[in-house]
Amino acid sequence: MALLNMKKDVLLTFVLLGIVALAIPTHVTSQNCNCAPNLCCSQFGFCGTSDQYCGRGCKAGPCTSSPTPGGGGSGSVANIVTPAFFDAIKNRAAADCAGKSFYTRDAFIKAVNSFPQFGSGSADNSKREIAAFFAHVTHETGHLCYVEEIDKSNAYCDKGNTQYPCVAGKSYYGRGPMQITWNYNYGAAGQAIGFDGLKSPETVAKDPVVSFKTALWFWMTNVHSVVNQGFGATIQKINGALECNGKQPALVQARIGYYTDYCKKFGVSPGENLSC
Repeated sequence: MALLNMKKDVLLTFVLLGIVALAIPTHVTSQNCNCAPNLCCSQFGFCGTSDQYCGRGCKAGPCTSSPTPGGGGSGSVANIVTPAFFDAIKNRAAADCAGKSFYTRDAFIKAVNSFPQFGSGSADNSKREIAAFFAHVTHETGHLCYVEEIDKSNAYCDKGNTQYPCVAGKSYYGRGPMQITWNYNYGAAGQAIGFDGLKSPETVAKDPVVSFKTALWFWMTNVHSVVNQGFGATIQKINGALECNGKQPALVQARIGYYTDYCKKFGVSPGENLSC
């Protein structure tokens, strides 16, 4: 009888282990927010694609959840990024700028609907993040003037990247509101957003909604997680290697100037740690 009970216990143990194994999500990679671009970072810091990752509490990636109650989200973002605010940026660009007719507030609002965690959090934090985003966009595009990088001589092809290999004849120079560059960014952004970034990088300069989506993808993937560390941390993430630590203080100050101006327009303090 003792032997029989032991066999039953062993069998029960294996059954329970099997149930636990089935309960473990198949897309879990690691407990952090450095997920691949096509994966969501759950509220507990795991990477995956199902609703438990991309749904409620999703921190980054292609989230499908509604905005955090009282936070930002596309509805509040639209209330903050008014037509007057958007046009005030664009109106400072020269009349012959390509971005004058390309960048529109409607395109931005359509794009931001795909990123419900952008501008989420408290009302003040939402305003600071939006101010930071547009400060960098203003700086990168010359007040929404440039759709493409001026100097197109560099193809920005990292031949060592085998995950997103360069396509012959294609260049991955800066395009869009955040001037996305390099084949690995075009490839990852395209995979996350839904266009062929490697074969058709020019889409970023032809479709304004896709263009803003690439900027928001880059922001949510690389910058969103450090917004609460101060504006200086966002500069570090975007162009720290070239501008921070005294390398190009004038450019850093220009970014800070736009940020503090937009914070003032939104009626929120800019916070601390403005410089990198």
